Amino acid sequence: MRKIGLLSDTHACWDDRYEKYFQSCDEIWHTGDIGSTELLDKLESLKPVRAVYGNIDGQDLRIRVPKHQRFQIEEVDVWMTHIGGYPGRYDRTVIPQIYLHPPRLFVCGHSHILRVLYDKTLKLLYINPGAAGKYGFHKKRTLVRFVIEGADIKDLEVIELGENG
Repeated sequence: MRKIGLLSDTHACWDDRYEKYFQSCDEIWHTGDIGSTELLDKLESLKPVRAVYGNIDGQDLRIRVPKHQRFQIEEVDVWMTHIGGYPGRYDRTVIPQIYLHPPRLFVCGHSHILRVLYDKTLKLLYINPGAAGKYGFHKKRTLVRFVIEGADIKDLEVIELGENG
């Protein structure tokens, strides 16, 4: 069993509550627009981190983390990227790969919109944790926690950090 803390679009905004909410997690996943190497360093000081870079991330982050991560955790095939679209409207950069080899869990950021959807066609769970940072149009700052146990993805929690602005 692995407990995952998931965030996106921090845009270099550190919040001390990341430590509180991710304390019980085994790993932290960041789906891009990290914003600074300092923020990534702080996350890495808390727990092991899997991250991808986003469209606002500079070369300093792009040399540390990839654009896409595809990995197996427990019995779940995971694909993490920053710009991926969502079920029914996947981004052209992930097509046709997502149709040829769909993951069991597809995790993205970019939109600043918290979404959890099941794609019946591809039989995958889609999670976008919204935005944890203070930059953007989103109204609430959010994090997500969930558990992967064997082939199951369960116990998903949405954590609101408060109003944006």
